Amino acid sequence: MISIIIPVYNQAEEIKKCFNSILQQSYNDYEIIVVNDGSSDNINDVIKDYQNKFIKFIYISQQNQGACITRNRGFEEARGEYIIFCDADAIMDPTMLKIMLQTLENNPHASFCYSSFLWGKKLFKLWPYDVEKLKQMPYITTTSLIKKEHFPGFDKALKKFQDWDLWLTMSEQGHSGIWIDQVLFKFQLSGTQTMSSWLPSFAYKFLPWLSQVKKYNKAKEIIKQKHNL
Repeated sequence: MISIIIPVYNQAEEIKKCFNSILQQSYNDYEIIVVNDGSSDNINDVIKDYQNKFIKFIYISQQNQGACITRNRGFEEARGEYIIFCDADAIMDPTMLKIMLQTLENNPHASFCYSSFLWGKKLFKLWPYDVEKLKQMPYITTTSLIKKEHFPGFDKALKKFQDWDLWLTMSEQGHSGIWIDQVLFKFQLSGTQTMSSWLPSFAYKFLPWLSQVKKYNKAKEIIKQKHNL
């Protein structure tokens, strides 16, 4: 069984499309674990509309504590052999869970698998798992299928690059991943999470005085120090 862990914070509208994409999955041995991190929108009404559509559905509501604690809370409830952290604004391809599970079953050496994806209309094609490249940059999202027994938990002290830290930690523990050369999900662009908030790559090299760049570099340095990069 796959445990689908969905952290949500003021994404009542986005999570509807996420739920609908899960309902359309060709693989159906899964459970849904939604952790509401102190939302102030109508998420409770949305949950009431959808929870009876799923056979196995767990809903947890807590005060706002941040992404890492929220995802870890969901993991505490997981009963599946595999877990996937699916953000509330993610929309799964109907074959996503089936393909990811088959990939891990066919590659027993791998502890997790990840795919290419769309951010709105922008394609993130990615590439095969490369631990040396991983040490240089974050490129694997949390929307990856993981063997539950190998998941070390998210570092709740981190405010940024939690996903990068996770995969680096797993690699240090001897666990590797495998890339699926397909686009298996996409992220909805809404609210504060839009491409307009992204800076072009040259900004991080030539515009170090920008506030966003300073925060990025500071967070990156924390990861480098933690993992001796």
